[in-house]
Amino acid sequence: MPQPKLLDRVRETMRLKHMSIRTEDAYVYWIKQFILFHHKRNPQTMGAAEIRSYLSHLARDKNVSASTQNLALNSIMFLYTQVVKKEIGSLKEIERATRPKRLPTVFSQNEVLFILSVMKETPQLVAGLLYGSGLRLMECLRLRIQDVDFDRDQILVRSGKGDKDRVTLLPQRLKEPLRNHIAWVKHLHNRDLEQGFGDVYIPPALERKNPKAAFEWNWQYLFPALEQSLDPRSRRIGRHHFPESKIQDAVKKAQREASIPKRGSPHTFRHSFATHMLENGYSIRLVQQLLGHSDVRTTMIYTHIVKKPEIPVESPLDFRIQQGTLQLSEGKSGKLREPENENDETT
Repeated sequence: MPQPKLLDRVRETMRLKHMSIRTEDAYVYWIKQFILFHHKRNPQTMGAAEIRSYLSHLARDKNVSASTQNLALNSIMFLYTQVVKKEIGSLKEIERATRPKRLPTVFSQNEVLFILSVMKETPQLVAGLLYGSGLRLMECLRLRIQDVDFDRDQILVRSGKGDKDRVTLLPQRLKEPLRNHIAWVKHLHNRDLEQGFGDVYIPPALERKNPKAAFEWNWQYLFPALEQSLDPRSRRIGRHHFPESKIQDAVKKAQREASIPKRGSPHTFRHSFATHMLENGYSIRLVQQLLGHSDVRTTMIYTHIVKKPEIPVESPLDFRIQQGTLQLSEGKSGKLREPENENDETT
């Protein structure tokens, strides 16, 4: 029997480990690029030197971001540790792409309400949960009917980042809209069943134990796609979750309509959730738990952008001077007037 191709072995190994299809596609891509860079050499004949060479090439010649370089490294490490089963030695002296230290963009509470007010239907509900529950976009889109607990006012996030489960808040304002939405999803699911469809992707271990679970109501996606599609793994026709690109586009469009010039995205709602929770006096440990951060230092970044009304800070331009309040007047078209002499621009 012929040996499966290397990339097929990578996919098979990842599926046995129940890794997501997005991670699978990303790892296969970077492993393929690594092999092509070294002129299709067999990975068994390569090691740490070739990995260092490729990662340095990404940083130096391709100018990739630090996160992209790390993704490529993780992909190659998976190849050697899980598929090829070869020790590769030390990876010191890799030319690392530098990760810029940037504070996250945050919407104000008014900006959040403006954006949500111009959104409609599923994108509006999804954005509401991103902000009201602090969810990542894919965590929200992968929610199942059974993950929403109306009695406890909780949402169960299954297999979040790092393959961890956690519980977060169910906003009171979204309970009635969600109930109405779920009634519509129920109607959609019943129609699929009548047409001989109605199954969704479920964890492989569950499918082996109970193949009919994929058709059960509680396992259906909370936010199903409007159209059925072909599952890339099972090759069955089913109803996947709502596309993330549709949410991304809807948020950008709503932000434009609300005339908010910030560089926002669906993930900005999660940043805003964390910041506003801290501003309202909730402990950083609680916010860490709700966000699902394994290390509180990740959550600490939001303390740098939280307003602290108990520590009044005043700009020097706002200081009151003996001559009275400084009055600024705009020149034509709101432009600053030119300095009277060159010495005015020295500092």
